[in-house]
Amino acid sequence: MEQDKPDLRDCLALWAVPGIGSMMSKRIISYAGGIKGLFNRKDAELQRIPGVGQVLADAIRADDYYRYADEMMEFAEKFNISILTWYDKDYPERLKACEDSPLVIFVKGQRIDSNKKYLSMVGTRSATQRGQAFCRELVEAVSRSYSDVCIVSGLAYGIDVAAHKACIEFGVPTYGVLAHGLDTIYPTAHRGIAAEMVKTGGLVTEFFPKTVPDKTNFVRRNRIIAGLCDATIVVESDVKGGSLITAELANSYSRDVFALPGRPADKFSSGCNKLIKTNQAHLVESFADVEYILGWNTKPKPVQRSLFVELDAESQKIYDALQDGELTIDEICRNTGMTMPKVSSLLLTMELNGVVRGMPGKLYARQ
Repeated sequence: MEQDKPDLRDCLALWAVPGIGSMMSKRIISYAGGIKGLFNRKDAELQRIPGVGQVLADAIRADDYYRYADEMMEFAEKFNISILTWYDKDYPERLKACEDSPLVIFVKGQRIDSNKKYLSMVGTRSATQRGQAFCRELVEAVSRSYSDVCIVSGLAYGIDVAAHKACIEFGVPTYGVLAHGLDTIYPTAHRGIAAEMVKTGGLVTEFFPKTVPDKTNFVRRNRIIAGLCDATIVVESDVKGGSLITAELANSYSRDVFALPGRPADKFSSGCNKLIKTNQAHLVESFADVEYILGWNTKPKPVQRSLFVELDAESQKIYDALQDGELTIDEICRNTGMTMPKVSSLLLTMELNGVVRGMPGKLYARQ
């Protein structure tokens, strides 16, 4: 029997449990058959769920989490904030394809339209004039050629805010992913920019109001930046910069990563150079490089499948999903109901057997 979609209030209550985590929350819902009655279950029942030990069982029973859920729903209604659960049709499709996507996200501003294209631009908080100029040039190029591209970043100092400002200047929708709740803006100097962003883009977070923007939360928000987008562009970064974490996450989601190269002696090009040197990122000099790699301005010629290979049931599902043309891994996951690691592994085998072919933009098509 198909499991009913969990209620918003139930999801919010579960998401409010300290230490629940993205994957564990969805696992609990799956194994428990929902959330109804979960908080009244005995420890022994809770600990039958894989991964739920005594500590988490105690946390689940420690507080009235529906109080937090009700406060959040009142807050959202008052300030025109959308609350999306992983089970909602409007939950961003690219993010949903990531195994560690949040159970709940809060969006202030415009709906995240999964039919549009999304690029994240990230980098050091100590941006150079060169880095800021590159942000402006790339966004300007986007504005000249596309009306369906959105830019995502973290609303931090440096490269992040340079990208957001350029989007406001050239009329490109932009979304800022926050490491705290929507009751504040950090840094406070960017409140005016945030107010402009929500007119055509928005602010996104997984955190409840009153959440402190500590270091751990900034690392968590990086996965949302990477997960929302078709590709991540690292403009400037030290070798230990947080932007490299975003790049690593994007690669783990099978998304393209780009990096702007710089001189070896430049501190804030060292991280970008490392990504390029270790084949973790494409070298980018202009938006034309992004277009080419993502396949936005190219259409490959169809290739006749040259040999017959017997497919297992799961590979056949992927092959059938590709009957209407090229798809990304995210789209294949949605169409087949399989996880990203499983699809990635099967695609590799199918590509080696000449059944499918990989193309720019991490698209796949029948061979």
